[in-house]
Formats: sequence, structure tokens, C-alpha cells
Amino acid sequence: MTGSTYKIIEVVGTSDTSWEDAAQNAIKAADEHIRDLRVAEVKKLDLTVDKDGKITSYRARLDLSFKYYKMIKEIKTQERPKDLYSDI
Repeated sequence: MTGSTYKIIEVVGTSDTSWEDAAQNAIKAADEHIRDLRVAEVKKLDLTVDKDGKITSYRARLDLSFKYYKMIKEIKTQERPKDLYSDI
């Protein structure tokens, strides 16, 4: 039986309209730099307010997990891969 290894990172997304949009913004930004995103877990929701108590932004803190690929030693001496967590 072969297993897989996953890395987990924490990201925070923001939105002017909703927590759902804030979470989506965080996932979209991370997806541009990380391969094989697997799971997003909402860890915390909060918001910012102005001095009059009006909501100014929604924030979603997420743990994202993605498949971990081991980098080949030789590649470190050559040109760096495009994505930090890309499979080689």
C-alpha cells in the first residue's frame, strides 16, 4: 500500500461582501501558486468594522492541504521550478 503526504498551510482571504467570497478569494490566490489543493477547512471567520460599527470587510482563515512532492536534489542547483510546491 502506498501512502501520500500532504502539507497544510494557513491562509486568510478577505472580501467586502461575504465570508464565502473571502474564503473563495483565499483559495483562488493559493491555487495560483500551489498544485493539487485537496481540502480547505475554515478555521475562523471574523470581520472588521469602522468607527460607526459598519462592517468594512469579511475575513476567512483557512487551513489548506495539498499533496506534498519531494524536490529532486539536482534541481536545486539548476533553474528553480515555477511553483514552490510543484511536482518535479
